[in-house]
Amino acid sequence: MKEIHVEVITPSKVAFNDQAHSVTVPGTKGNFQVLFNHAPILSSLEIGKVKIVDKSDAEHVYATGGGTVEVLNNNILILVESFEAAEEIDVERAQKALERAKERLAHKSKEIDSLRAELALKRAINRLKIARK
Repeated sequence: MKEIHVEVITPSKVAFNDQAHSVTVPGTKGNFQVLFNHAPILSSLEIGKVKIVDKSDAEHVYATGGGTVEVLNNNILILVESFEAAEEIDVERAQKALERAKERLAHKSKEIDSLRAELALKRAINRLKIARK
């Protein structure tokens, strides 16, 4: 199977930089997969799961907090807020974040940023779902 180059960049590091057979990302309009010779595309990404099948056909699953993806000439550039491998997710920390977000949303006040709390809730749910698979 032919390979594509994948680079994933977060604000703090280059999280992935290697060849792969396929990448599946959580696009705004739904998940989509990128294979060799995919048409050029620029898309926003939602909170969700990124799956990379590397050049040895090993599958790697990551939790992401949203961002953008660019596909051009068999190169994929993914710019994301966060990118955590399933096995690296701190389940206890994610569970605490889930509880905090639920509590903030349950006790809405002018001091609470509801949108921020909703996004924190979605990120925590996503991390827990990916870590438990």
